[in-house]
Amino acid sequence: MIDVLIVGAGPNGLMLACELALAGVHPVVLERHAAPTGEPRANGLVGQVVRLLDRRGLYGRLSGESTPPSPQPAFVFGAFPLDLTMVAENPHYVLGVPQAQLEAALADRAVELGVDLRRGHEVVDLRQRPDAVEVCLADGTQLTSRFLVGADGGRSAVRRLAGIGFPGATFDRSISRTATVSVPASSLDPETGGLRAPGYGVVPPFQHTRTARGLIAWAPFPGRPAILSTTEWPDAPTSDETPMDLAELRASVARVLGVDIPFGAPEGPGLLRRLTGGNTRIADRYRADRVLLVGDAAHVHPAIGGPGLNLGLQDAVNLGWKLAATVRGWAPQGLLDTYETERRPVAERVVMSTQAQSALIGPGDEITGLRQLFAELLRKPEVTGHIAALMSGADIHYPADPADPLAGRFAPDVVVHSEHGALRLAELTRAARPLLLDSTGAYAGVAAPWRDRVDVVTGALEGTTATALLVRPDCFVAWSAGNADSLRASLAHHFGLPL
Repeated sequence: MIDVLIVGAGPNGLMLACELALAGVHPVVLERHAAPTGEPRANGLVGQVVRLLDRRGLYGRLSGESTPPSPQPAFVFGAFPLDLTMVAENPHYVLGVPQAQLEAALADRAVELGVDLRRGHEVVDLRQRPDAVEVCLADGTQLTSRFLVGADGGRSAVRRLAGIGFPGATFDRSISRTATVSVPASSLDPETGGLRAPGYGVVPPFQHTRTARGLIAWAPFPGRPAILSTTEWPDAPTSDETPMDLAELRASVARVLGVDIPFGAPEGPGLLRRLTGGNTRIADRYRADRVLLVGDAAHVHPAIGGPGLNLGLQDAVNLGWKLAATVRGWAPQGLLDTYETERRPVAERVVMSTQAQSALIGPGDEITGLRQLFAELLRKPEVTGHIAALMSGADIHYPADPADPLAGRFAPDVVVHSEHGALRLAELTRAARPLLLDSTGAYAGVAAPWRDRVDVVTGALEGTTATALLVRPDCFVAWSAGNADSLRASLAHHFGLPL
């Protein structure tokens, strides 16, 4: 019998597969496409997930850099530029890699870890038993797995077959057009890389620029074709049956800015995409007995601000260690249910954030008035800091002991000065195991009965005022220094009783 069957070889499914493999569980990943589609989707990673990838040893693979990630000095929220230099502790990280590159890196990592990745297999039916899930594939193959995870996107077949509802709203008013383009050098602003629009000004790079008529974004990615996109809110519904062309985008740009911009097709194949409306939905449950959902299968929302991979990949890492603990038999009662209780509120905050941004970019003079007020608020460092924490996910606080200031929060980037030298937390968490950091040596004996599943590192801690930290595999703090009894209780609460 298969331990865990994952349906969907996108970033979330592959990340979950890697997490399970690191935890000693042998997953099988099914993907209905015979090969990666290469379809352009997300253009990068935004938020705390960048730090998480660093803690799995994946940041260097993706960035090509040998140094740790660093916060970005600026970003955007609802077509407002965010000056993050005014934030005392900037939590906002960005990694500009396209989704296809991310998927390839995760697929390579999964194969390295022994994951069984099977492409060209489509799930068409499932049936749950008390002890397993039986799955039927399109070619008639039958598979049996202890657990099944749907990582198959917003139109998830697993979600539908499991009878899980997907309540929410569909909005049909907006229409977005996106294309890869080439522009003459004379149309680029040499100082900013922005796009010159004679009669309007400069469209800045990597921002959403709003006018009373719509939205435009210009993204001149280094080493790959630039992307130009618009969003409009037409008075009447627009049919999207005919294929989009550059002339359609050019006309949209002219409507949004009030002027024409010269641009042409890129060298080689390019992207032409029109999207009408959008969905905001959260599954009515993340788990139906032995079937679970991650990523877009569990929630969809507007893409503005780029929160999708930040949300979905952290779903996968949160679920991974809990599902592995359940399969391996040491999970405490109810651990797997905390996947939804911890991650659903995060999805709800992402929905709130994207809905707020969607409102702020809308057309009309009343929205312009709202934006004037919002611009005043963004001059306050505490407001910008609050929004940066919201967008990055740095404000996530899972239910924990209220007397413990670090418990339930993402672990700080501590450095442990051990007998093996100075070690970054990111170097100690690549195995995805629970980790006790002890600067006193007094707690190692307490954790000894859990040595089969909890690693202990002793040494002075730099970057935190805590003298000891118990870190979950998803890099959230389970406990920070208290007494031996509280550590023992936290070990049992999170990682079960010793065998």
